[in-house]
Amino acid sequence: MNLSSKRVLFRIIFLVFSILIISSSLYASEPEHLAIKEGGNEKKAFNAGDFIFDHIKDAYEWHVITWRGKHYSIPLTVIVYSKQSGWNVFSSSKFHHGHESHNGFSIAQEGKYKGKVVEKSETGEVIRPIDISLTKNILSLLIGVTIMLWLFISIANSYKRNPNKAPKGVQAFVEPLILFVRDDIARPAIGEHKYEKYMPFLLTVFFFIWINNMLGLIPIFPGGANLTGNISITLVLALITFAITTVSGTKDYWMHIINMPGVPIWLKLPVPLMPFIEIMGVFLKPFVLMIRLFANITAGHLIILGFISLIFIFGSMSPIGGYGISILSIGFSIFMMFIELLVAFIQAYVFTLLSAMYFGMALEKAHH
Repeated sequence: MNLSSKRVLFRIIFLVFSILIISSSLYASEPEHLAIKEGGNEKKAFNAGDFIFDHIKDAYEWHVITWRGKHYSIPLTVIVYSKQSGWNVFSSSKFHHGHESHNGFSIAQEGKYKGKVVEKSETGEVIRPIDISLTKNILSLLIGVTIMLWLFISIANSYKRNPNKAPKGVQAFVEPLILFVRDDIARPAIGEHKYEKYMPFLLTVFFFIWINNMLGLIPIFPGGANLTGNISITLVLALITFAITTVSGTKDYWMHIINMPGVPIWLKLPVPLMPFIEIMGVFLKPFVLMIRLFANITAGHLIILGFISLIFIFGSMSPIGGYGISILSIGFSIFMMFIELLVAFIQAYVFTLLSAMYFGMALEKAHH
């Protein structure tokens, strides 16, 4: 590693450490569920469940901070189609943090549509319109994609300008990761002569997951969205891997699934036990990819927010208890954030590695 690479790495470590300290403080300074009741000084009972899930779920506004009982958020665009009024486009600020309605639309506070835009039909029934709003997760997705485009386009331009010059700056940091995906994931799993056409997808999915995992650890804009902990996102990633694996499957791959060689005939006929298990495995592989990424990322957020919740739980019992437990809670939160930095990379690596392994299995020829 040359001197410029060491400087870049040192700056990144220093920046990450600073962000972790500030992040823990900001998490601890957002007691949204300790608001003062109207007409009295008594505070509402702290609800740890609401506090945690309000931070990890999707939303129609990007909450920044709560200061002295006031919520400061970035409003997003609500786009819904109703059979009664057609297309409606307006700012989420019209909902006033979910406490008011606008043009017959409101955010459900309870029931199966809790947290979603709903409207009332002519019969008074609560129904959901077609909703394609720009939510917090969608905006986070666009931010992550923008970062990736800037990163790779700038690196590609650097190579074009100086193809024989040693990399420096961000290029020196990213290039080892690109070589890591190529030499330690794609080549061994897919094969020396077949891996190249899968590299664009593998690089995209690796950096997409890693960058959004890192953004999810920062609780202030443009970070803080639980994008890779959203099962819809992990489902789409898994479906893309499934589609590529299915299309890439050779004749030998499908024959091994339908009529596996070396297996006793009584496991195939009259009851096709082994073919059934193998076909189930084809669909279970993307399911495992989806659940693994979703569960690991969500669990990390839950643990950190659980530690922060302890401050307010003990603080509601005694101010001294709240101050006392805050030292331990913030300390454990910082420790967990360091663990999450590792998990952010590991989950990107595991998803990419398993995808490459599935591609390699689909391309494998029969051995006679």
